[in-house]
Amino acid sequence: MSIETVPELVREIYAIVAKLEAAFPGRHFTPDGHLVGSLGEVLAAHYYDLELMPASVVAHDATTRDGRHVQIKATQVDRVALRADCDWLLVLTLDAQGGFDEIYNGPGAPVWAAAGRMQSNGQRSISLSKLRALNSAVVDGDRIKQAR
Repeated sequence: MSIETVPELVREIYAIVAKLEAAFPGRHFTPDGHLVGSLGEVLAAHYYDLELMPASVVAHDATTRDGRHVQIKATQVDRVALRADCDWLLVLTLDAQGGFDEIYNGPGAPVWAAAGRMQSNGQRSISLSKLRALNSAVVDGDRIKQAR
């Protein structure tokens, strides 16, 4: 299986979600959690030429070819949650067609500084609108370049 199969598999997941939601009105079967996170990680690894670290490494999910450590966050809602400060951060929103939009691409420190206070679950959240604003201040040299 290759990365090219991901969009079709994502479309199949969302077709199943639509069937479940039609069968059980009022219930939501939105893919989230580990599924969305893992999809974001494999898409980012492919499109940004990243080397994924083993799952559940604290603060970072991948490394760039030039050795930068990157945390990858993927979401389908209006915010992401962070457990730790990171060197570089890549935040993506996933769509039902297997694609993504880049919301933030740059150093992690400004995001960590702007995130909300630590919650009882050990996470600090930040909205996508705040991430977009922070992203507009990132200079091109601080972005992880897309390879594909």
